[in-house]
Amino acid sequence: MKKIIAPCVALLAFAGMANLAAAADVVGNAKAAENKIAMCVGCHAIGGYKSAFPEVYKVPMIGGQSEKYIENALKAYKKGDRNHPSMRGIASSLSDQDIADVAAYYSQQK
Repeated sequence: MKKIIAPCVALLAFAGMANLAAAADVVGNAKAAENKIAMCVGCHAIGGYKSAFPEVYKVPMIGGQSEKYIENALKAYKKGDRNHPSMRGIASSLSDQDIADVAAYYSQQK
């Protein structure tokens, strides 16, 4: 029985590490994001813009922010750790690759 269990445990551990490595290997492509930012531009590209949902909220400019910051923020909205209904809805529709691409794009903007 031990001869069967040990390889299974090793295989499951390896599969788990492979999934973590695959998630960590997502590299953002700013060029690919050009077709993914339509929802962002409506609020984040307007200096001084204020959103009225769910309350009056000054929308931050995200161009030039750190790529890692943008990526972490979008993942936090997606996960529900950051609470803004519009951002949560948008972030939840993005794949990990989309998030990496959008973060790469906006980190290169001024």
